[in-house]
Amino acid sequence: MDVDLRKYLQQNYSKLTWKNRIKITFDIIDVLYKIHKDNTIHRDLHSRNILYRQHYDYWYISDLAFCGPANKPSESIYGNLPYIAPEVIAKKEYTKASDIYSIAMIMWEISSGQPPYNNYEHDFDVSMKIIDGIRPEIVPGTPLKYQQLMEQCWNADPLNRPDGNTLIEELRSLLFYQNEDNIKVQTDIFIDVNTDHFKNTTSKVYIFKDVPKPKNAFDIEHEGI
Repeated sequence: MDVDLRKYLQQNYSKLTWKNRIKITFDIIDVLYKIHKDNTIHRDLHSRNILYRQHYDYWYISDLAFCGPANKPSESIYGNLPYIAPEVIAKKEYTKASDIYSIAMIMWEISSGQPPYNNYEHDFDVSMKIIDGIRPEIVPGTPLKYQQLMEQCWNADPLNRPDGNTLIEELRSLLFYQNEDNIKVQTDIFIDVNTDHFKNTTSKVYIFKDVPKPKNAFDIEHEGI
């Protein structure tokens, strides 16, 4: 039986070592890299369409290149908002780098056990946090290299994000050197990963008007100096 990443984390998060988490991340990015090598963009990556085939012990990605309902308004975007890249919210072209941004959110979800931006009630608030470069808080105990790769992937400028091949090579190295004894994350600071009360779990159509240019949070800080 296949299970999606969200459900998998609900069922297994407390048992996963950091080496397990890095291996899951590596396997997912390896699949995306092969998709990108075929010159294809996914456009709607999130934890509900990343699936684990338990019998064969491998991960795969579904909903490939599904761009939303045929009758969606031309000025709208389609996706699962917490995973949508800032440039897409700002009506720019969807690229492979936009998929890489989604990977950053998936990396954070694997590290924390919960979906990104789950503490915000309204879609507009989430979209503005993404545009303003406000990213989820790093989980204590996250390996530094994993954190650095994740932060590169969620950079507001798509040109500053690594490609799939770079991520694979970096994660392969990290996986090789990761200590298996590094077992647990400080889960007490996070919500119960077993809950089903997550706000943004499916893709839908969004319309945002007059969206400002995306920024990194440190760019905003520098502007205030």
